[in-house]
Parts: sequence; C-alpha cells; structure tokens
Amino acid sequence: MDVLVVGAGAMGRWFGRTVDGPVTFTDAEPASAESAATDLDGRAIPLEADEAFDVVCIAVPMRLTESAIAAHAPRARKAMLDLSGVMAGPVAAMAEHAPDVERASLHPLFGPDNAPGRIAVVAEAPGPVVEEVRGVLVEAGNYLFDTTPVEHDAAMRTIQAQTHAALLAFALAAEEVPDAYGTPIYDRLRTLTDEFLSGTPRVYADIQTTFEGAEDVADAARHVADADGEAFERLYRSARE
Repeated sequence: MDVLVVGAGAMGRWFGRTVDGPVTFTDAEPASAESAATDLDGRAIPLEADEAFDVVCIAVPMRLTESAIAAHAPRARKAMLDLSGVMAGPVAAMAEHAPDVERASLHPLFGPDNAPGRIAVVAEAPGPVVEEVRGVLVEAGNYLFDTTPVEHDAAMRTIQAQTHAALLAFALAAEEVPDAYGTPIYDRLRTLTDEFLSGTPRVYADIQTTFEGAEDVADAARHVADADGEAFERLYRSARE
C-alpha cells in the first residue's frame, strides 16, 4: 500500500517510519515535507496536489485535524486515518468526508522518542487495510487497544489536560532549591516536570484548549490552599481513597 502522510512533524514521521510501503509527505511547510522524505527515503509533494493514495494519514495539530480531513479525504482510495490525539471530531469528520473508505482514529500514547508504546484505536469503519496497518504497528512492538470516541476523550481530560495543568502549575510555583535538599517525591516530580517542559508549547496549549482540565486542577488547589490541618487530612484521605 502507498501512504500519504499529511503533516511532516514528529508523529507523521513516526508513522511514516513504522508503516510498510512507500510513503509520501505533504505539509503546509514544504521544507518539512522535503526533510521527512529525505530522512525516510520517501517523496514530498505540494499540499495542493490531487494525487490519490491507498492510505491517507492525517498527522497535523489537533486544532487543524478536521479541516485537513475535509481537504484530503478525496485523495484516499482505500483508507483514511488520523493521529491527532482527539477522537470525537476527527471520527465524525472522516465519516462525513470519507464515507466510502475504511476509517480509523489512532492515538499513540507516547512521543516518538518513547516508541513503541500503547495506541488507542477507534476503528469506525475497519477492513483489510486498517487491519494491515494495525498488524504493522503491533509488529513494531506497540500495544493496540480499542476504545470509543467518548471514552477516549473523557480519559484525555485527566490523562493529558489535568496532568499537564498540574505539572505546569508546579513548575510556575516552585522556587529554586539546592539539589542537596531533594526528597524522593520532589526529585521524581522535578524529573516529570523537566520532561514535560521539553515539549512543544503549542501542542500542550491545543490539548488544554480541547480537553479543558486546568479549571478542575485549580479548584482542587484552592481547596488545598483553604484547608486547615483537619481539612487537609480529609482531602488527603479522600485522594488516597
């Protein structure tokens, strides 16, 4: 199968590197598509080209995914996929714009540098091509599990948006302390925060806008800040339970 990857960023390159068959890249920044094609022995084509492919995989930022699906759906001969990280909107957009081909939404729950890992899958319209892609991803060492758009997006509110909000809030509130004073809990949190802050700000902003977890974390922090000793103990026990 020949594959078009729309979006030559980190996740698009990961998919192009992992999937079988010739891979072509296109991107709003032609230099990115050319770079990805060079790195992976593929091709690069202009974003406005109308060439068709067996599989079209959308790997653009989540705020752009639905419009990219609408624009590139006519180019999919057999299957259309997305890697956006949000599922309700893209699944609906693929059903609307690519009703006659196989369709699946894939969310790799890791960054490319941490591959392989777990991949959430909504196989809205499965078939032999989608199954072939799933098989290739499993052979590469990934663990795939099926979910629904509602279940996935609800989970991401906690797994991504709330987690990222808590880490960013800690990073903003924390003061510099000598390394000698570190405790096991602090050191692990500092390591997580440093890993989080090594990413791309726009990606995390998109996640926060999409799943809206920060206000929940802020409400919890206000309860903690307002608690006296006994109230703090109750909150602690409640969280442990």
